[in-house]
Amino acid sequence: MKLAEALQERADLNRRIESLRVRLNTNAIVQEGEKSPEDPKELLKELNRCTTRLEELIKKINIINCFTIVDGTSITAMIAKKDVLTNKISIYRDFLGCASNVAQRAKRTEIKLLSTVDVAALQKEIDDMSRELRIIDNKIQAANWATDFPEDDEI
Repeated sequence: MKLAEALQERADLNRRIESLRVRLNTNAIVQEGEKSPEDPKELLKELNRCTTRLEELIKKINIINCFTIVDGTSITAMIAKKDVLTNKISIYRDFLGCASNVAQRAKRTEIKLLSTVDVAALQKEIDDMSRELRIIDNKIQAANWATDFPEDDEI
C-alpha cells in the first residue's frame, strides 16, 4: 500500500466515525416500549474498531511524514508550510477584497475612499504565494504516491 492510500483510508475512517457519532446520538434514547432502529452497543463496538484503526494510521502516517524527505525537506515540514501558506493566502485575499472596495460613492460630494495598499502589488504577491502552494502540494502528492506504507507490524 502507498502512503496516499493510507491517507484515503484515514479520510474514510474520519467520515465513518462522524457517521457513527450521528447514528449513536440518534439511537441514544427511545420512547418507552419502543426499540431503537440500531443497537447502540453494536455502534459503539464499530466506533471502537474505527478509532483504533484511525489511531494506528495516524501514528504511522506521522512517522512516515517525518522521515520521508523530498528536496531536502520532510513531508511534515512541507505540510506545515502548506497549512501556513493556505491560511496566509486566505487572509491576504480577504484583505485584498476590502482594499479593492473603494467605489462606494453615489455622488461626487460624498467622501472618497482610498485603498491603503497597492492592490495590484498585493494581488501579485497572492499569485506568487498561490503558485508556491501549488508546487508544495504537488510535491506532497507525488511523495504520497511514491512512498510505501508499512504493513501493520512493520512500525
